[in-house]
Amino acid sequence: MSIRFTHTADANLWDDYVHNHPSGTVFHLFAWKQVIEQSFQHKSHYLIAIEDQEDTVVCGVLPLFEIRSLLFGHSLVSVPFAEIGGVLADNASVEEALLEEAFSLSSEIGCAYIELKNQVAIAGLPTKNLYFNFSKPLDEDPEKNLLAIPRKSRAMVRKGIKKGLVTETGIHLFDDFYEVFSRSYHTLGTPVFSRAYFRNLLAFFADDAELMVVRTEQGKSIAAVMTLYYQDRVMPYYAGSLSAYRHLAPNDFMYWQLMCKSCERGSRIFDFGRSKASTGSFSFKQHWGFEPRPLAYQYHLTNTKEMPNLSPANPKYRRKIEMWRKMPFAMTKVVGPQIAKYLG
Repeated sequence: MSIRFTHTADANLWDDYVHNHPSGTVFHLFAWKQVIEQSFQHKSHYLIAIEDQEDTVVCGVLPLFEIRSLLFGHSLVSVPFAEIGGVLADNASVEEALLEEAFSLSSEIGCAYIELKNQVAIAGLPTKNLYFNFSKPLDEDPEKNLLAIPRKSRAMVRKGIKKGLVTETGIHLFDDFYEVFSRSYHTLGTPVFSRAYFRNLLAFFADDAELMVVRTEQGKSIAAVMTLYYQDRVMPYYAGSLSAYRHLAPNDFMYWQLMCKSCERGSRIFDFGRSKASTGSFSFKQHWGFEPRPLAYQYHLTNTKEMPNLSPANPKYRRKIEMWRKMPFAMTKVVGPQIAKYLG
């Protein structure tokens, strides 16, 4: 077995391995590498393990990005802006070899730490139990999916229907999506990503990325979501809504409409994504009948003694969040992307 860095010609070889690995995700695909490189100019270090001399049989991969920031330090992340990353390997020995290669790289380039966004914890690595994933099977019959939603949330879906909300899908809705998403992030006190990032997601994932916008009877765009599709999984990954219209239940209506559309597409798992415990999104997903499953965010501490804490829940960021909420909205769309690019 040999381990080397990937090059552009490895794209199909890499993706074939990811698609056939039981723990492969959309975030492991080569397209994610291309999106991050073009959107943020972060340097990639994608490690691939090969078991034959012809360089054609892959037995493991580890996608890594190098993040350098004056504010947040120097690190390797697998992978930035993703819910899940980490090693995919045929067996424990290949996994160990890839990790050792990554540890050596971290020392060589002087990183403070490596962050691995694992689904399942790797023994011996410091672990942060910060995020939980919410996923459940979809029935082929949309009506059965509606009945599976707990009563109170189901009532909110019906409320949106009664209020005359409608949805539209398509990449032509980009400006509507970005406006709603940006305003939602401003309300949360979170720096928004650049327009280029979302444009690149739509471009590189093509038919596996989609925009949906919710409108009122008067045509006002009040909620929006960018969805990623991977195999039989549907993932509403970036979403936002206008707080002034919460009384119309646009979020519940939107996710229900996405469920219906996903059933038509053939999706069989609805992946609500990650949320932190004790947050509004965590409670929202639980109220929809989804059970939280802990994700293991793990670290190799190269030149530091403590695990990093860049979470908005960190008390030291509370004042900055309040200041961001008070900043003029137009300014946040200019300044935000320069900060958000390092919050991987």
